[in-house]
Amino acid sequence: MDTSPIPLIKAILPKVPLMGKTTIYHTLGLHENSKHWDLRTALTIDILRSFIVDSPPESISKLQRLSLRGPEIRGRIWVSRATMPVPSEDNIKVALFKAIEGLKEPGDKSGGYREPELLPVEAEWTGYRAGATKNSNELRCSEEMKYQEMMKDITSKTTVLYFHGGAYYLMDPATHRPTAKKLAKLTKGRCFSVRYRLAPQNPFPAALLDALVSYFTLLYPPPGAFHEPVDPQHIVFAGDSAGGNLSLVLLQTLLELRRQGHKIRWNGEECEIHLPAGLALCSPWADLTYSSESCKKNGVFDYLPPLGSGAEERQQPPPCSIWPANPPRKNIYAEDAVLCHPLVSPLAAKSWEGSCPIYIGTGTELLTDEDKFVAQVAATQGVPVVFEQYEAMPHCFAMVLGTLPGSKLFFQRWSSFITHVVEGEDIKTNGRLIKSKTLQEASLEVERLLPSTHDEVRARMRERSTELSEKNPYPMSKL
Repeated sequence: MDTSPIPLIKAILPKVPLMGKTTIYHTLGLHENSKHWDLRTALTIDILRSFIVDSPPESISKLQRLSLRGPEIRGRIWVSRATMPVPSEDNIKVALFKAIEGLKEPGDKSGGYREPELLPVEAEWTGYRAGATKNSNELRCSEEMKYQEMMKDITSKTTVLYFHGGAYYLMDPATHRPTAKKLAKLTKGRCFSVRYRLAPQNPFPAALLDALVSYFTLLYPPPGAFHEPVDPQHIVFAGDSAGGNLSLVLLQTLLELRRQGHKIRWNGEECEIHLPAGLALCSPWADLTYSSESCKKNGVFDYLPPLGSGAEERQQPPPCSIWPANPPRKNIYAEDAVLCHPLVSPLAAKSWEGSCPIYIGTGTELLTDEDKFVAQVAATQGVPVVFEQYEAMPHCFAMVLGTLPGSKLFFQRWSSFITHVVEGEDIKTNGRLIKSKTLQEASLEVERLLPSTHDEVRARMRERSTELSEKNPYPMSKL
């Protein structure tokens, strides 16, 4: 890996005037978020926002390629790379298509998506390497031996099935190793971080199929797998941003297949469809139509550009080998016809009944309202939901602003929920608003986070979907 500081210096130098302005305004109390943020946070978010909004647009292929670079495997981390083989029959793919059709609204046409192939899926087993130093090198041995060495450091029964963020077209398990390591350390368990297929080359439902294959591989490992069968009550789906979306839609898929009374034939066996112990989500992206009010009003706290800021017009990517798609479509991840489908935008899901407990942690960001509504609907349907909103914090703040006390609190709450559901503790629905500087907490009534009804939300989503189909594509995030 190239460790030269020159590219970073070249990128930062044009931001020096902005850094000076932010420092002066924050010191004088004139910065728009002086009362909520310390200077380091203000500088970080202002610079990130400038990179996203003001930098010349790059092609999707270049952004994707640059985003796949992860940190070197060094220090107190175990990484064992695994490849999940294609099952001996395609029943799991057929079942997914049945779930997609079963969740459509009456009158919706069948199809509306490209049927993906079943392909091998790569993933990384990640654990905390307790006996290492910060400078320890990765072991030079087989991936299976790395897995066996990792398991010697695992002291709990927790397995986190982790899906990384990146707007469905960016990033990789390698980029999220710090997060996976931290969750493994705090839960004393292990993470299985999935390298699902990325858009635009692999649009919906390719990533969802890979996620479903990954879950069944944990439950029912094929011959040659490193791991033994994992009890579903020891598995928690976790993810950030688009990975939070993937966790939610994987759960919706399981719920729908159970409603349909399905079993899945998997490597010669009829297998039950079990639910995991829980979902633990960081700033999940629940609405690909960006229909919520917070997508406009919360831009002051976020590095992502709010709707109506003009960023979508200024940041149109130049054509490249992977975008525009062939045949053309407007959305990088999914066809226009399915943008409001519950397995694309889980904000549209009507039923979470029978679900496992769900944790949602969010900031005061563009995605806050959609996260609130998902939490609210699930809670009103009897699902145990823990919802936490961190005042004045941006998207995935705990990963971006790791030294903040609020970020450390978030990771503690995130991991504690995972541990509690795996240990079978009774989860009670509760909501909290955590203040930005003091970390004082105020109660939130999860069943009444927003005044909107499901019909109103669906109507806004359909309206936004129509608007988006008439515009150029707008990738919400470069991160």
